[in-house]
Amino acid sequence: MKISEIIRREKPSLSFEVFPPKTGAAFQDVSAAATAIADLQPSYISVTYGAGGGTSRYTFDLAEALLKKGTTPLVHLSCIAATPQTIAAQLATLREMGVENILALRGDLPEGTKADALSYRYASDLTEEIRKFGGFCIGGACYPETHPESASGAADIESLKIKVEKGCEFLTTQMFFDNNILYNFIYRMYKAGLDIPVVAGIMPVTNPVQIKRICAISGTSLPQRFIRIVDRYGDNPAAMKQAGIAYATEQIIDLFANGINAVHVYSMNKPDVAKAIKDNLSEILK
Repeated sequence: MKISEIIRREKPSLSFEVFPPKTGAAFQDVSAAATAIADLQPSYISVTYGAGGGTSRYTFDLAEALLKKGTTPLVHLSCIAATPQTIAAQLATLREMGVENILALRGDLPEGTKADALSYRYASDLTEEIRKFGGFCIGGACYPETHPESASGAADIESLKIKVEKGCEFLTTQMFFDNNILYNFIYRMYKAGLDIPVVAGIMPVTNPVQIKRICAISGTSLPQRFIRIVDRYGDNPAAMKQAGIAYATEQIIDLFANGINAVHVYSMNKPDVAKAIKDNLSEILK
């Protein structure tokens, strides 16, 4: 099913994310985790794409396994190191597999690579290529706190407009820990004339070291209320896990209550975390 249809339903949408292993030796464990998350019957599961396409084979293998389970996959596709020929081949493979949904991403620039030498410089270029190929529902990424490479919030919104003009049908946000940041971002979108479904990306923090690294890369800010939780429970893994799940659950409930009907959980290949959140929302999701 097309994700654009799923997230427009009246019923709240809750999806999860898995990422492929770096080596084939770990594929079985990751596949088992993805299958366990699929057993929770999420609205869909996104499957990430390795840096430089290094794990693209495993991305496709995981997507195929999810399809066999009857779960809708959202396959990430990065273009930063790709050529039109490799993208066309990947799209043909995905179509043959029965994949209907792609998240079009630029990806990180490989060290030593000059942007002028690339076939695709922006995610919007890949979006246009997928649209021309046809047959896919195309999603894009967005940053409620502004893309780290954007000159300003207004410039960032203009870049999103280009994505939409080239075929993007919905946006999934980078993680955030203060819902007001998302509400302000959506207001700025609407004020700029950009009306497109936004899926809120939520990360349950169970590892404080990991979250600090991710925030440094993405530019995500941490509210004082959240920092106090990490400071209090960060040295106690079990307590931090419980507090992180509770914080994420509270965010999701607030989002649903305020009309954000589609939430995507960055579950980091952890079926137990995904299940805990799904259980916390059992009546709300009915």
